[in-house]
Amino acid sequence: MAGGQERVLRRRIRTVQSTKKITKAMELIAASQIVRAQNRIHANQRYRAGMARIVVEAAKGDPAAARRLLGTPESPRSVAVIAIVGDRGLSGAYNTSVFRATERLVSDLRASGAAVRLFTVGKKAPAYFRFRGMEVERSFAGFSDRPTFADARGVAAAATAHFLSGEDDQLLLVATRYVSAGSQVVRTEQLLPLPDPAVTLGLHTDIPGPYGEGGDAPDADLEGYTEFEPDAATLLAELAPRAVESEVFSALLEGAAAFFTAQQRAMAAATDNADELIRTLSRIMNRARQDAITTEIMEIVGGAEALREPKGA
Repeated sequence: MAGGQERVLRRRIRTVQSTKKITKAMELIAASQIVRAQNRIHANQRYRAGMARIVVEAAKGDPAAARRLLGTPESPRSVAVIAIVGDRGLSGAYNTSVFRATERLVSDLRASGAAVRLFTVGKKAPAYFRFRGMEVERSFAGFSDRPTFADARGVAAAATAHFLSGEDDQLLLVATRYVSAGSQVVRTEQLLPLPDPAVTLGLHTDIPGPYGEGGDAPDADLEGYTEFEPDAATLLAELAPRAVESEVFSALLEGAAAFFTAQQRAMAAATDNADELIRTLSRIMNRARQDAITTEIMEIVGGAEALREPKGA
């Protein structure tokens, strides 16, 4: 019985050791990807800030004509929501946090009487939302690890089409923003109408703009004179889809960095748990082996004692 238990424990230890090798490898791979993702975020910040500056200039050039494309609608009738998650799991609460934030947002919007169109990025999203009874208008997948601007353009085009045609009143984005290696925050941001210049320049609201917190906001007092050709209203209509593309691309880049950070943390915890489980199983196996040796010794001693007894006794 003890020998059989020892074989089972040895098999379990080998299985856990194999799992530990996989989690350790995934931890190292995720760590190597974090730096690359951070560099892409920093490289994109200048373009993102430049786009915000152009929007502010155009809005100041013709505030009346830009009214439809700026600000926050008070009672939107129809809202499009983009939720960005990963293509893979094994990343702690990275995907779950976005799922829960999106569910709360959709529930609140529907409670206020608004219709909701849901767009998702990441393989994990469609199945989750459909299981929750939430219809997905369109899903995108296969590029969450290394997103390109072409990927962001495809997502933005699908999500902004109904707004530009007048069917939707608002476009929101739910994604994990990469603050630092130790801090990743799920945020809900308004993409369309374009955030009011006051928000863009750093004044916070319940639904923050893309530069509402910790972003590279353009200077409030822009110097010089800007002449628009064509007029500011036409320029804003052209800028709106480009601004959404910029924000979606930024969210994809930050989501990739946040995913790898969460995966590294999760795999490090899994490796530590594997080490602890191996130690526990080894102690149990050693105890079982010692029990088996003790039993065999007792059997040998008992047999020897039986042989020493006189035959006539």
